[in-house]
Amino acid sequence: MASLHTSLRSLCRSQQMILRYQSGYKLSTRIVLSNDRYRKSIYANDFRFFWTKRKFNEEWKSNYVFKSSAVVLALLTVGLSVYYLNGKRRSPDGSNAGVFNPKLPSHTLEEVAKHNSKKDRVWVTYGQGVYDITDFVADHPGGEEKIMIAAGGSVEPFWMMYAIHKTPTILAMLEQYRIGNISAEDAKVATSNMEDPYSKEPLRHPALRPNSLQPYNAEPPSVLLVDSFYTPTALFYVRNHLPVPEVDEQSYELQISGVGIKETTLTLDDIKKFPKYTLTACIQCAGNRRGEMSTVKPVKGLDWGSAAIGNAQWSGARLYDVLTSLGLKEDDPKVKHIKFKGMDTDVINVPYGASIPVEKGMNPRGDVLLAYEMNGEPLTIDHGFPLRVIVPGTVGARNVKWLSSIKVSGCESPAHWQQYDYKGFSPSVDWDTVDWSSAPAIQELPVISAICDPVNGASVKPNQGKVKLRGYAFSGGGHQVVRVDVTADKGHTWHTATLEQESARPPRHWGWTLWTVDVPVSPKASRVEFWVKAVDNSYNTQPETINNIWNLRGILNNAYHRIKVNITK
Repeated sequence: MASLHTSLRSLCRSQQMILRYQSGYKLSTRIVLSNDRYRKSIYANDFRFFWTKRKFNEEWKSNYVFKSSAVVLALLTVGLSVYYLNGKRRSPDGSNAGVFNPKLPSHTLEEVAKHNSKKDRVWVTYGQGVYDITDFVADHPGGEEKIMIAAGGSVEPFWMMYAIHKTPTILAMLEQYRIGNISAEDAKVATSNMEDPYSKEPLRHPALRPNSLQPYNAEPPSVLLVDSFYTPTALFYVRNHLPVPEVDEQSYELQISGVGIKETTLTLDDIKKFPKYTLTACIQCAGNRRGEMSTVKPVKGLDWGSAAIGNAQWSGARLYDVLTSLGLKEDDPKVKHIKFKGMDTDVINVPYGASIPVEKGMNPRGDVLLAYEMNGEPLTIDHGFPLRVIVPGTVGARNVKWLSSIKVSGCESPAHWQQYDYKGFSPSVDWDTVDWSSAPAIQELPVISAICDPVNGASVKPNQGKVKLRGYAFSGGGHQVVRVDVTADKGHTWHTATLEQESARPPRHWGWTLWTVDVPVSPKASRVEFWVKAVDNSYNTQPETINNIWNLRGILNNAYHRIKVNITK
């Protein structure tokens, strides 16, 4: 198979093509050649080769395509036959990634180090494996710059920071680029200077359910959310993109600069000299309820349930007050965005970053806070100590923690999380066709609701023929939830819930709504499916199904929330 790969790669390089292949190695019983203008594919049962032109020509000469396809088809058929007859199947779960493979050549670290550019091919090591990832570099979801840092060396120091890479799927993908081995001694040398960036993470409440440990991301059991209108700090979901930074409160400084403003540095004490405001705001991750979306079609991202959301009281100085004190005018035409950077940094020391429109940040009624307290106490380290931004009504990704700088600007933040993540796309867009520049960064969130108690799959005993349900509802942009409807018969009849919420008027209703409803069920029923939907003061409501809002990142899932419960007598 290695020779087949080499031959195909050489052929494709000579024609300025990119070769990719996907799992499933079976002797061909059915071969179909796809020959459309944009993608050339060969299918052999569940094995597929396809290649894509970097620059599409409007016209491909038919004889060129036919000859190229014929050569590739011949190579594929022969190679697959030999591969099948030799019985050399790769592990589909990636369990052999990094394990010494005696059938492949050995290399030294010096040899690997020479392959540190696209010109010389990009080699990396993992365990005792050597991998030529040149053809993958351009497709790396985190961008070429980050993956090229590992060129000519081990990926393991970087994967310690992004442990999400160590999954069977990613390891199996890596193993497809395997070209050789290094010795056990060299493997130890390659990782000898590694320091664990997560070695000083804070302790977390054991009730939190992690979706990833490095970086740490976790949510509480959903039933705990509805026990308190204000989510206890220890049970508030945690969304970290990078290792938690070490912060010394005494030496902490906030850098403020940009267009139309006096550049300055403020300490935490300086921030606390501004008038203190307290508000209730619900913070929600864009990926909340992603797990449901992945049941329709696979998506990329943390497998969040319905509890990546929380409601708290936040206290601090208004961003408006701080910036106006430094000379910023509300109507300065050169100012379009306000950028934030955190103290948490990645492998190349690039900090987490995001931005919000100036219309939000410089609106005195927008209530953007530089917060130093959560639920009446100083921020905890996981929630941004000593200072974070609270942008009420806006997606959690813009509420930057461990705030290190603010910049007033005419352009949006260039950060990865602003430009290449947290954007919504059509259900028809996939990872081959996505154009990140075509969609705006998420700011305000759509209306959403969820059933928290009982949980999906629970067994419940009706009380006088009714089942009590509890949950939350929320709408971004300061909208107020005005109604929550629940059905037990797939929408034929609906029951209106009782709401618990603050009295703040829209468009400054930043908190969530808790709701309760008793829903009658048939005495003959043994299993019931409940649906919930919310309506806000602008009469925005939720879509009925996930199918029409599915997107490749699995974000913004605000379809009806559904659970099935068993009825006991």
